[in-house]
Amino acid sequence: MPRPRRSKKKTEKKTKFKFKSTERYLKGDPVYDNLVVSKFINQIMLDGKKTVAQKIVYSAMEMIGKRIEGHEPLDIFLTAIDNVKPNLEVRSKRVGGATYQVPMEITRKRMQALAVRVIVGNVRGRKGKPVAVSLADELFDAFQKQGASIQWRENTHKMAEANKLFAHFAW
Repeated sequence: MPRPRRSKKKTEKKTKFKFKSTERYLKGDPVYDNLVVSKFINQIMLDGKKTVAQKIVYSAMEMIGKRIEGHEPLDIFLTAIDNVKPNLEVRSKRVGGATYQVPMEITRKRMQALAVRVIVGNVRGRKGKPVAVSLADELFDAFQKQGASIQWRENTHKMAEANKLFAHFAW
């Protein structure tokens, strides 16, 4: 007499892979052992070429260290990121039939993400130079509180200031 078949669903465990947040598993970069530098390298990276991104970032940090004597390149990098971080941003809020630009405070995590994204975007926008040189120039400008990234931050704050009348819509 033949045995009854068991369904595969009961005997096999589910092996469905779920995405896990990389924030929890993110490790510091190999040279400075810093999470911010590691996130920055991941933003610079294109097509999964992490070693290329690491070479770009580390050579830019080396150039910055030579430009500004008496400061560690990591300190310059972190100060540049802090200088670009915006405190406020405007978000669209639809009330009735109108859309308002409502100023809102930003979490620390989003501040950092926006700062890194803006710096990388401005570096990619600079043409005619190697990426490492452009990155060194952009970080140097951000450290000196000038340049395109700082201009973006100031524009963001101006937009929030101009629309503070609509702050009561932020609920």
